[in-house]
Amino acid sequence: MLDTELEHLPPELRWREWMGRVEAVIFAASEPVSREVLARVVGKSCNLELVIDDIHAELAGRPYELVSVASGWQHRTKKAFGDIIHDAFGQQGAAGQKNCRSRRRLC
Repeated sequence: MLDTELEHLPPELRWREWMGRVEAVIFAASEPVSREVLARVVGKSCNLELVIDDIHAELAGRPYELVSVASGWQHRTKKAFGDIIHDAFGQQGAAGQKNCRSRRRLC
Protein backbone atom coordinates (compact mmCIF):
# COMPACT_ATOMS: atom_id res chain seq x y z
CA MET A 1 0.00 0.00 0.00
CA LEU A 2 1.29 3.46 -0.94
CA ASP A 3 2.30 5.65 1.99
CA THR A 4 0.73 8.98 1.08
CA GLU A 5 1.16 10.71 4.44
CA LEU A 6 4.95 10.25 4.63
CA GLU A 7 4.94 11.16 8.31
CA HIS A 8 8.45 9.74 8.74
CA LEU A 9 9.84 12.56 6.57
CA PRO A 10 10.51 16.13 7.67
CA PRO A 11 7.98 18.58 6.14
CA GLU A 12 10.37 19.89 3.47
CA LEU A 13 11.26 16.41 2.20
CA ARG A 14 7.62 15.34 2.37
CA TRP A 15 6.68 18.30 0.17
CA ARG A 16 9.42 17.47 -2.37
CA GLU A 17 8.22 13.86 -2.50
CA TRP A 18 4.63 14.96 -3.09
CA MET A 19 5.80 17.31 -5.86
CA GLY A 20 7.73 14.49 -7.51
CA ARG A 21 4.78 12.13 -7.32
CA VAL A 22 2.37 14.65 -8.81
CA GLU A 23 4.73 15.55 -11.63
CA ALA A 24 5.53 11.90 -12.38
CA VAL A 25 1.85 10.96 -12.63
CA ILE A 26 1.13 13.90 -14.94
CA PHE A 27 4.22 13.20 -17.05
CA ALA A 28 3.36 9.52 -17.49
CA ALA A 29 -0.25 10.14 -18.47
CA SER A 30 -1.34 10.41 -22.09
CA GLU A 31 -4.45 12.34 -21.08
CA PRO A 32 -4.99 15.22 -18.63
CA VAL A 33 -4.86 14.06 -15.01
CA SER A 34 -7.69 15.09 -12.72
CA ARG A 35 -7.34 16.45 -9.22
CA GLU A 36 -8.99 13.27 -7.93
CA VAL A 37 -6.26 11.10 -9.44
CA LEU A 38 -3.49 13.35 -8.11
CA ALA A 39 -5.01 13.25 -4.63
CA ARG A 40 -4.40 9.48 -4.55
CA VAL A 41 -0.61 9.92 -4.39
CA VAL A 42 -0.32 12.68 -1.77
CA GLY A 43 -1.32 13.05 1.86
CA LYS A 44 -4.61 14.43 3.13
CA SER A 45 -2.87 17.58 4.35
CA CYS A 46 -1.27 18.25 0.95
CA ASN A 47 -2.53 21.35 -0.84
CA LEU A 48 -2.47 20.30 -4.51
CA GLU A 49 -2.83 23.88 -5.74
CA LEU A 50 0.39 24.83 -3.94
CA VAL A 51 2.15 21.73 -5.27
CA ILE A 52 1.10 22.69 -8.82
CA ASP A 53 2.31 26.27 -8.21
CA ASP A 54 5.71 24.99 -7.06
CA ILE A 55 5.99 22.70 -10.09
CA HIS A 56 5.13 25.68 -12.34
CA ALA A 57 7.93 27.68 -10.73
CA GLU A 58 10.46 24.89 -11.23
CA LEU A 59 9.52 24.52 -14.89
CA ALA A 60 9.89 28.24 -15.66
CA GLY A 61 13.12 27.80 -17.63
CA ARG A 62 12.21 24.49 -19.24
CA PRO A 63 10.83 24.01 -22.79
CA TYR A 64 7.64 22.47 -21.41
CA GLU A 65 5.08 23.57 -18.85
CA LEU A 66 2.24 22.28 -16.75
CA VAL A 67 -1.11 23.46 -18.05
CA SER A 68 -4.62 23.28 -16.69
CA VAL A 69 -7.11 21.83 -19.15
CA ALA A 70 -10.82 21.26 -18.70
CA SER A 71 -10.39 17.80 -17.22
CA GLY A 72 -7.13 18.19 -15.29
CA TRP A 73 -3.41 18.86 -15.66
CA GLN A 74 -1.04 18.03 -18.51
CA HIS A 75 2.56 18.67 -19.56
CA ARG A 76 2.83 20.54 -22.85
CA THR A 77 5.67 21.91 -24.89
CA LYS A 78 5.84 25.69 -24.73
CA LYS A 79 4.52 27.51 -27.77
CA ALA A 80 7.96 28.93 -28.57
CA PHE A 81 9.25 25.42 -29.32
CA GLY A 82 6.38 24.31 -31.60
CA ASP A 83 8.09 25.06 -34.90
CA ILE A 84 11.31 23.43 -33.71
CA ILE A 85 9.49 20.20 -32.86
CA HIS A 86 7.62 20.18 -36.16
CA ASP A 87 10.86 20.78 -38.08
CA ALA A 88 12.66 18.03 -36.16
CA PHE A 89 10.02 15.38 -36.77
CA GLY A 90 8.44 16.63 -39.96
CA GLN A 91 4.76 17.41 -40.28
CA GLN A 92 3.65 13.77 -40.18
CA GLY A 93 6.06 12.71 -37.44
CA ALA A 94 5.09 15.62 -35.21
CA ALA A 95 1.46 14.54 -35.19
CA GLY A 96 2.41 11.48 -33.15
CA GLN A 97 4.49 13.36 -30.59
CA LYS A 98 3.02 13.72 -27.11
CA ASN A 99 0.76 16.77 -26.81
CA CYS A 100 1.59 18.33 -30.16
CA ARG A 101 -1.16 20.17 -31.94
CA SER A 102 -1.41 22.50 -34.92
CA ARG A 103 1.78 24.29 -36.01
CA ARG A 104 0.20 27.69 -35.32
CA ARG A 105 -1.02 26.81 -31.82
CA LEU A 106 0.53 25.58 -28.61
CA CYS A 107 2.53 22.46 -29.30
